[in-house]
Amino acid sequence: MAILPGSTLGMLGGGQLGRMFVTAARTMGYDVIVLDPDPNSPAGGLASQHLVQDYDDTEALDYLSQHCAVVTTEFENIPAVTLAYLAKSVAVHPSATALHIAQHRKQEKEFFRNQGLNTADFIAIENRDDVENARDFPFPAILKTAMLGYDGKGQMVCQNFDQLQPAFDAVGRKPCVLEQRIELDCEVSVVLCRSLAGEVTCFPIAENSHANGILDVSIAPAVIAAQIAEEAIDAATRIANGLDYCGVLAIEFFISADQRLLVNEMAPRPHNSGHYTLDACETSQFEQQVRMVCDLPAGSCHQHSPVAMWNLLGDSWPEVGVPAWDAVLKLEHAKLHLYGKAEARPGRKMGHVNCLGETLDEALSLLESVRKTLG
Repeated sequence: MAILPGSTLGMLGGGQLGRMFVTAARTMGYDVIVLDPDPNSPAGGLASQHLVQDYDDTEALDYLSQHCAVVTTEFENIPAVTLAYLAKSVAVHPSATALHIAQHRKQEKEFFRNQGLNTADFIAIENRDDVENARDFPFPAILKTAMLGYDGKGQMVCQNFDQLQPAFDAVGRKPCVLEQRIELDCEVSVVLCRSLAGEVTCFPIAENSHANGILDVSIAPAVIAAQIAEEAIDAATRIANGLDYCGVLAIEFFISADQRLLVNEMAPRPHNSGHYTLDACETSQFEQQVRMVCDLPAGSCHQHSPVAMWNLLGDSWPEVGVPAWDAVLKLEHAKLHLYGKAEARPGRKMGHVNCLGETLDEALSLLESVRKTLG
């Protein structure tokens, strides 16, 4: 049964993704209770209520289950046991199973393979014996911690086998995945929504570029071959169906130099590369998340304008004062989104700018103007 406006939704996590979910939900007429231990969380300040407790605090979880019609999440590192606990007494989307798979790179990649999809070659590295057994692995390769790695954290490039043991030591000898480094043409992502009834709706594919392991720019629609685009949509849909997923799901892909499509990883939530939907599509990824968890029909994913999205990191902030927002806001097709974070730090996501144009070239030209404006 659909959960209609006037109901209360629960959000686990209070970062920028939670903030944009809260904005969408409250615009649609819902109340939102956010659970996040940070008293200054970006989402907490906009929520109807902010529970400043840890994610495993059973009293706070019981409060959510008693007052919310459904509970969702803004990032995948919420303990899966928290979702399982809540699911005993309230609807929870995505499921604890989906988060559990996404939280461990080995499980995630094995799941992709079980869906009949291709990934880069990989092996698990959990001890010294595993390191020795990787002697014949195809290098160069990237050693990635199996858990809690994001935005390039917990990753070490190994040009050859001799660099593997020092890299394993450098990440604290935590369970890892060693993944063959692919010669890339580009990286793309599919952001989709899947309903309780299993209906899948996909946004146009975004093409992504990174700097220091962090997403820098996403352009949409991606400039890729139609056949590759169809393969990516099919693969993302297969993953969503394989998880029996409900909500917004993002799948990141590598397109190799020889035009092979390889699944990289998934995010069981709205995604940084989907922020373009806030200004360039009829429905944003955050409204879709509200619609899916409330068992409402999906909104249109139609993209009405080419767009280039630029991540604003703390690196852009001057030592004194704030960036030149006045100059950015004079650009009528540049849409500024700030996340309400009090402290700017290098590498910290502080906001983004969506640059719209009649063509993708116009959008990219505007992006360069915004970059120059902010120095």
